[in-house]
Amino acid sequence: MKFDIKLQNHFWFWGVYFLLNFLRWGAYFNDYGYSFKSNLIEFTLHIPLVYFNLFVLVPRYVLTSKYYKYTFGLLLSLMAVYLLKTGMTYYIISENIWPEANREYKPFEFNHIVAVCIGELYVLAMASSVYLTLTWLKERDRNRALKEEQFKIKLKYLKNQIQPHFFFNTLNNLYALSLESSDKVPDVIIKLSKLMEYVLYDIEGTKFVPLIKEIDYIQNYIEIEKLRFENVEVTINIESNIDEVKVPPLLFISLLENAFKHGGFNNNKLKIKINCKIVDDILHFEIINNFVLSQSFKSPKGIGLTNTKKRLKLIFKNNFSLEHQVKFNYYIIHLQIPIYNED
Repeated sequence: MKFDIKLQNHFWFWGVYFLLNFLRWGAYFNDYGYSFKSNLIEFTLHIPLVYFNLFVLVPRYVLTSKYYKYTFGLLLSLMAVYLLKTGMTYYIISENIWPEANREYKPFEFNHIVAVCIGELYVLAMASSVYLTLTWLKERDRNRALKEEQFKIKLKYLKNQIQPHFFFNTLNNLYALSLESSDKVPDVIIKLSKLMEYVLYDIEGTKFVPLIKEIDYIQNYIEIEKLRFENVEVTINIESNIDEVKVPPLLFISLLENAFKHGGFNNNKLKIKINCKIVDDILHFEIINNFVLSQSFKSPKGIGLTNTKKRLKLIFKNNFSLEHQVKFNYYIIHLQIPIYNED
């Protein structure tokens, strides 16, 4: 165990405690001179005892469950304090070692030993409680900050995994077009640059972004896919006012990627419908796409969708829903998350 509380706080604690004790007993006995001298002796012994207990006895014996050794060490410490206090009082202040009592006590009388030890235990318990409470509060704040930092690191890691995965797929699309010497290549590059600008600058270091920007982002992605595939029809239906709504960045792109990846072409038109609405402060985001019934259908899996679930779990804990189902020749994925408003 070490000094987790600033050194100046220790001085403040003992200074204030000494002042209160000095005024308290000085007023009680109407003898501030004696109160000052007796408290000076007592605090000279209180302070070493408290820190010896906190930094030697507790770490060595209490934290290692050697309670009998701790008890023995504490008793020896109390006996040493009693001898020092009694001797210093006798030789420095008065031969009456306990003038506060109703009669004159001699050293090593039972009542005097009990009174001194109880007084030391009182100071020991009070000072240790204050110190351990402040240390616990500081450790709690440190652990909370550490968890928050770990959360940010993990979230950033998952987000960084999504981005290379997405851009890798887009570059593959661009490569396929370049092999065909397609005149669509410049348009794809412009669209891709807009996507990269959003990822590199607009959402850097942000936990939530306007939903409108996310919709613009996926619209750019859709335009890239439309440049690659001619038989694609995408409809975006927004049923609520989303001007003030914020969502985690890059949350929907993996769901949309799966719609393109697992949707059925085979001389059929790929139809994708995106529905977005807010009901009772819950954002409902739904993607519906057709697929080829003649092929064996498997639920989409991969790093994008897996990371989306992990991010949702980190951000919203269990306060979200991500469900998918198949109806006839349509695959439906439905996401529900609580909304975040700017106001």
